[in-house]
Formats: sequence, structure tokens, C-alpha cells
Amino acid sequence: MNAGAVPRLVIAAPSSGAGKTTVATGLMAAFAEAGLVVSPHKVGPDYIDPGYHSLATGRPGRNLDAYLCGVDRLAPLFLHGAAGADLAVVEGVMGLFDGASGMGELSSTAQVSKVLRAPVVLVVDASSQSRSVAALVHGFASWDPEVRLAGVILNKVGSDRHEELLREAMDSSGVPVLGALRRTPTARTPSRHLGLVPVAERRAEAVESVGELAARVREGCDLEALLALAREVPRLPDTPWDPAVEVSRAGARTTGGGRPLIAVAGGAAFTFSYAEHAELLTAAGADVVPFDPLRDEQLPPGTQGLVIGGGFPEMYAPDLSANAPLRAAVAALAASGAPVSAECAGLLYLSRSIDGKPMCGVLPADARMTERLTLGYREAVALEDNALAVAGTRVRGHEFHRTVLEPGAGARPAWGLTHPERRVEGFVSGGVHASYLHVHWAAEPALAGRLAGSAARGTTAPGAGR
Repeated sequence: MNAGAVPRLVIAAPSSGAGKTTVATGLMAAFAEAGLVVSPHKVGPDYIDPGYHSLATGRPGRNLDAYLCGVDRLAPLFLHGAAGADLAVVEGVMGLFDGASGMGELSSTAQVSKVLRAPVVLVVDASSQSRSVAALVHGFASWDPEVRLAGVILNKVGSDRHEELLREAMDSSGVPVLGALRRTPTARTPSRHLGLVPVAERRAEAVESVGELAARVREGCDLEALLALAREVPRLPDTPWDPAVEVSRAGARTTGGGRPLIAVAGGAAFTFSYAEHAELLTAAGADVVPFDPLRDEQLPPGTQGLVIGGGFPEMYAPDLSANAPLRAAVAALAASGAPVSAECAGLLYLSRSIDGKPMCGVLPADARMTERLTLGYREAVALEDNALAVAGTRVRGHEFHRTVLEPGAGARPAWGLTHPERRVEGFVSGGVHASYLHVHWAAEPALAGRLAGSAARGTTAPGAGR
């Protein structure tokens, strides 16, 4: 199927906690089990929900974030991810009209639905209301006439009688009810301080949970009506995003030196990554090889560069610390001058310690957990040339952590934050670029090209892969 005409639905809600992830993941799994090729998407910078989406569909979960990537890239990135799919399901973020703070509709689910010309299905927590549900839906349906609110799924319904009252109320709203799910869920999706526990940490249980979600959705939702709704969409005129084209436009492809091997950290401790990053590195001329810092005692043989994304290293600090051979290999790679890009969890792993547990010791800093959540979009500028960016490069990113880093002497910051506050952030040391800031490289493909180029011009670290 032409990606521009792929059937698509946006699953939204009036607020967080209404059950978007339950319904979206259940729909993805139910349609996939019915034999459809389902493309999963998530509005915003969330890394965790896409893991469940991927488990439900067998395809990479992909993010659509207008703040991080720009409004003009939303449809191309969507079309790239949805290529070859029979159906695309987009899970929203927060409430339907909630977006980047103080920036109107930017990064909201409503904005994404308009860019994708996709119908919106509103998931409503009906647990404490009956007739009022119609007034709530009417308000959401009429707030922005460019948003097509095409149906409602009632969640947390208490009984048959409760469902009857809700459906009677909705009859006068003009918005059809496409499903009703009972209040007591059977699926177990445990949460932690940054959201759901990632799939990689509970894969066997997560498979069971996703199966239960699919069963609930099949029982409570009109899948035929939802699929018919998804097929009532116009063709998008945009061209699919292409990593090869992007790195070429940015002049970011490596030349000479062969294809450098860039190792990318994964496993349960490092689950935060965007699928486009590996695609951009590959398009830039690198060979990307995953490894698990919890299990692998050495870097992949021939490693010339390293990417360590986000995750929950604080939950695995004892196990990461116990893997002394790998910590030594990472330190040796960094000491050789090879390019190392680390975000958030990767930053902590490169520090001297996390809550007193020894880490790689690459950076002169110690990390500790706190009760305070640091969360929000950021704008930043690179303060000096480094393995990831040239001085003056401007990016948009996202912070999401409950740790603090106490830097020691000799630390040089990676970024100067310019919005919403002004401060310096991160570390640059030799070939190392480490920061709390999560950046989506699709908005700045030159980052991938610069990292791949730095790796191609360097040498393999002593002892890597032995």
C-alpha cells in the first residue's frame, strides 16, 4: 500500500490516566493478531510506550514530536515508519490539546492529528460519570473544528447498567461509541517513577500483558468500525523521510576509512532510543552493532565509536558496577579518543559512580538519585566543537530524570541551554559528548554523520572485543 494512503487512527484522551496506552496497545495487538501489518507511533518524546507498541506489532515503535523534530517533519517521519503497513495507530500524549508548555498546540496530539489528517478516537475515563460524558465529549469535539473527533471508547465502565446510561447519553452527542471497556483491568502493566516499567525489564510478563490487552479490546471494541474509520483518510502529499537523503543533504556521510563499527548500548538498563538514530548512523556509513552492558563483558570486536542512550541505570547500578571488564573497556575506548555519545543514563554510566556504586569513571562526576523530577523541553547550543556537533549547533531536546550529577574539577559543558532557562549542561572530554539532554537526530542528521565520521577517522580502542 502507498504509505501516503495508509489507514490511520489517533488514540487520544481528555487527560493523562484515561487509558490511552491500554487502548492503543490493545488495538495494535488485536489488529496484528488479525493478520494486519500495524505501524505503531507515539506522540511526544516518550520512550517506554513505544516498547509495548513494538511488542504488540513486531515493528519499531516510532515517535512523532513536533517540538523535537519540527512540524514539517511529522508527516515524512510518519510515512517512513508506516511504509508497507495496512494500518497505523498513533497513541497521543497527555490530553488531546495539551502540548509544549506556553507554545499553544505545538507537540499536542491535536496538532499531530491535523498534520496527519487522521480521525481521533477519544478514550474517556467514565468511572465517575454518566450523562456528563456527553457534555465532555461535546466540548472536545467542538473546541477545534480542524480536529476530527470521530469516535469514543468508554474506559473503566462499572457495569452493564453503567454502560447503558453512558451510551444513552452519547446518543445525543453525535459522536459514535466505538467501544466500552470494564473498570477492572486484567492486564498487568506496572509503573515506576518515569512511567511504565520498560518491556526489556519484564519481557515475558509484558508479552502476557499485551495479549490480555488485545483480548480486552477485541471483547469491548468494534474493530470493524474502527478499521473502517481508519480507512476514511485522504492521501498525504508528503514524501517519506529517508535517512540516506537526510545525511546526504547535511553533507554528513563518511568518506574513506571504510565503515566504522559503532556499538550501541541496549538491554534492560538502556532502553531509551529512537529508531531513526541507528538508521541515520547506517546511512552515514557506519555499521551499528548492539550490546548489553549487563551481560557483555567486552565491546563488540572492532568498536570504533559508542552510543549509550537513556534508561534506568540507577535500577541496575549494582549489576552495571559488577561488570568491571566492560567498564574498563568503555573507559579504554574513551581514553583512546574514539567518539562516545551518551544521553542521560549513558551520562550516568560514564560517571565515577551512581549512589556510591563505581561506574566507568570516564567523567569527573558522581551521580545520585533524588525525589525531584526534572522534566521538560529544552533549547540548547553546542559550546565547542566535539565528536557530535560543531560549536554553535542549535538543537531542541528533552530532559526526563530523577538524578543529579555532582561534577568534579576540570569538567567542560557540552550545551548551553537557552530556553526555558539559561545554564550549562553536560560534558565534553576528548571524544566524549555526554548530557542529560535527549535529542532526536532526525532534526539534525549532521550529528549522526559527525559521529560516524569521527569513528571512521579514529582507531579501535585497545582491548575492544577481546
